[in-house]
Amino acid sequence: MSSTYKHFIFDFDGTLADSVDWVIRTLNDVAAHHGFRSVNEDEIQMLRGRPNREIVKFLGVPAWKVPLIATDMRARIAADIEQIKLFPGTDQLLADLEARGSRIAVVTSNSEANVRRILGARNSERFHRFECGASIFGKARRFRRVIQDSGVSAAETICIGDETRDIDAAKSIGAASGAVSWGYATPDVLAAHQPDHLFEQMAAIVELA
Repeated sequence: MSSTYKHFIFDFDGTLADSVDWVIRTLNDVAAHHGFRSVNEDEIQMLRGRPNREIVKFLGVPAWKVPLIATDMRARIAADIEQIKLFPGTDQLLADLEARGSRIAVVTSNSEANVRRILGARNSERFHRFECGASIFGKARRFRRVIQDSGVSAAETICIGDETRDIDAAKSIGAASGAVSWGYATPDVLAAHQPDHLFEQMAAIVELA
């Protein structure tokens, strides 16, 4: 049976790593430190149903502060690294993709050091490319770079994440888009952005390899 895709590009936080609860717990400390709006539990749940640009606007974060906040978040993750684990099934997903000869990459705003520590040595070996430190709205350029270096066409590539920006970036470069239902954004908001695939379990990703 021929594969649907030969190249799988994953987001990390909320897609492979179960860091959503950590982000929610940390958000108001970061807000106090950087001077943007804190949120209550109801607002957090409301924001999970909004696209990223609306979230940034709601929080009152000016564009120039976004890189500073991202750097701070990476440092905080490094300090709390033991609290963040892979989603159940991630080890098997990556092993199965490797066994089928798929190319596997990650594009994330997190740091490569954090990603490798959370993945562990064996899982890290399964990735042909780590494209880390991506800006919140800069994924399309990173996706394109990874695809160009992979030797696989965009038509044979699927970009998988848990946020609307992952869907939008994949579409903008002619790659397929996949959205996971277990991450930050709600399934409803992801479905409204019309990804090519909306995954409810990791086994469904392997079926496309």
